[in-house]
Amino acid sequence: MANRKRLSNTQSSSQARKHPGSSMTQEDDDDVTFTQPSTSQVQRGLEKVTEAQVEQKTAEVVQYFLVKEQKKVPVRRADLVKHVLKEHRNIYPEILKRAARTLDQVFGLKLVEIDPKNHLYILINNLEPSDGASPINCPADPKRGLLFVILSVIFMKGGVVRENVIWNLLKKLRVDPGEKHEDFGDVKKVVTDEFVRQRYLEFVRIPHTEPVEHELRWGQRAEKEVSKTKILDVMGELHERDPQSWSQQYREAHSSQNSTQQPGSSSQR
Repeated sequence: MANRKRLSNTQSSSQARKHPGSSMTQEDDDDVTFTQPSTSQVQRGLEKVTEAQVEQKTAEVVQYFLVKEQKKVPVRRADLVKHVLKEHRNIYPEILKRAARTLDQVFGLKLVEIDPKNHLYILINNLEPSDGASPINCPADPKRGLLFVILSVIFMKGGVVRENVIWNLLKKLRVDPGEKHEDFGDVKKVVTDEFVRQRYLEFVRIPHTEPVEHELRWGQRAEKEVSKTKILDVMGELHERDPQSWSQQYREAHSSQNSTQQPGSSSQR
């Protein structure tokens, strides 16, 4: 009896090792089981619905993106299919294409897939400020200014910095991470949680450090949304230097600018 019980436990643990995906969340499972419809499948699906139904579902998708954009939270395809498209998932590509067009033409927002593997989407504002003002000098959005400062430091220092570099810089700017700030509240939480969830920053633990240390890098949203050439322009004004004098950053900025302007940089799959 005891032998059979031990054998059963061994088989269970063996099966668990063979099926590492068994711990996936329901949303992950939904996305795995969702297969991108082919062109012919979409066409057949469109024949079964009215134009009014397609337009209504497109409007719902647009609204869903706009609500998520208010908190700068990336949209997962699995959530979009499960909570919005539902029974219309077989015409997903057509609805997403129409939604992207509406977001662009009506709201000036560009739909971009920042993570093709996990199918994560964000919206990028196509409308530049009319006065050309830098986000760092935008009193209406202080968090945007804080983010711009952090991204600028990371970019100018080669793409990655230890967290203590950021905390020391903020202290010099009279934003003490250890104290509650009037505009930002808990500064450390904003930087290491809010900006990370919004995919503006990556906050990564440095291996084999005691006490534990982290480093910061640009996140996926920042790479798509923030202009490195503008950062260089601002740095040039602050330091009264020609942006080209930072040769490495100048090359990177113009390389990334060219890549984002290539056709297909936004993906509606």
